Amino acid sequence: MRCIIRYVCVSLLIAGGALAQTALTWQQVVDKFRAANPNLRAGQLTIQESKVGEITAYLRPNPSLTMSLDQLQPFSRNPYRPFGSALPLVAFDYLHERQHKRELRLESAQQGTAIAESQQQDLERTLLFNLRSAFVQTLQAKALLANSKENLDYFDKELAINRDRYRSGDIARVDLDRIALQRVQYESDFQTAQVNARTAKITMLMLLNERTPVDQFDVTGPFAFQERILALDEFHTLALAARPDLRAALLAVEKAGTEHKLAVANGSTDPTFGLDFAHTSPSPAYMGVSVNIPLRFFDRNQGEKARTQIDIAHAERQKDAAQALVFSDVDSAYFMLVSSVNLLRPYTATDGYLETAKRVRDTISFSYQRGQAALVDYLDAQKDYRATEVAYINLVGAYLTTAGQLNMAVGREAIP
Repeated sequence: MRCIIRYVCVSLLIAGGALAQTALTWQQVVDKFRAANPNLRAGQLTIQESKVGEITAYLRPNPSLTMSLDQLQPFSRNPYRPFGSALPLVAFDYLHERQHKRELRLESAQQGTAIAESQQQDLERTLLFNLRSAFVQTLQAKALLANSKENLDYFDKELAINRDRYRSGDIARVDLDRIALQRVQYESDFQTAQVNARTAKITMLMLLNERTPVDQFDVTGPFAFQERILALDEFHTLALAARPDLRAALLAVEKAGTEHKLAVANGSTDPTFGLDFAHTSPSPAYMGVSVNIPLRFFDRNQGEKARTQIDIAHAERQKDAAQALVFSDVDSAYFMLVSSVNLLRPYTATDGYLETAKRVRDTISFSYQRGQAALVDYLDAQKDYRATEVAYINLVGAYLTTAGQLNMAVGREAIP
């Protein structure tokens, strides 16, 4: 069986003469992505804005200061003493919030920050899937490029052998021409693989917000599949614990409950306490206190109480929908992954498709060179081998993409 992993682990020069830098592993790519992706950085600013909102939510009401000078007499009979009967007054008043309104506002703001953090993690989960897909496409393109280069080199050797046979009169000119025409397909595969590898790297550079020239950028990693995967119930458990969108939905239910408590508290009466100082001549200075209690006969915040109660039910329905989506995503990705493994297993089994295709190609080639096989059998064996190798590489790429999709559905790296 041909070892496909070596197609990926070797650094390939996509453009002639270009020296590639050290290939990045998946973890290094993720670190670069988290540090430089503009969408993630914008989301982090949203979290900071939410944290600043906690400061506003926990602020106390400002006290009021009132200063007045009353009973001025500029038009009295004695115009030289307009301030003779003046009454100076200094008053302070402060609104006292009851039923923990301030604490509930802070709790609601903190829950909003927690929701923003979960939404940021959900954004990262989605973007990481896109990055993982681009990473897999790059590995797949490199594998196809290495495979097409090897097939082209192999066919060139076969073509050279058959040219020698033609010169010695062992085969006819038309047979040599038919073999030479097959080289077009190998050359086309090689050129297409070069373009695909370059395109996949360009996509990765865009996601990384990287300005490195394409010819100096490379990635590396295992390009293979795992036959054993966890049971479906285990993926369900992992997803329920790790999915950030589900966690955001659960936090939204809690926040809706806090908002309802705050609406109830806002329906209560908040007294305003006052303290004043005054002086009248010739009487001594005096001090007074006051309490202002609004009589909430009509407005007791009934509308907000009802609205926030409905919001609780709405948030609970959204939580149920998010949980159903988690199970749906995990189930779909899981069965796609199982299907990929079932398709790949016959290729790598003992005496599997890869080994058989190579054996058939070498046997028919050996037979044809000794005049024991027809030209059409020889050409068909070459095509079958190339098609089998390409199919295997594409299936491995599909498996890795599906594994990334399952990781996204779970909300964490369940399959490395």
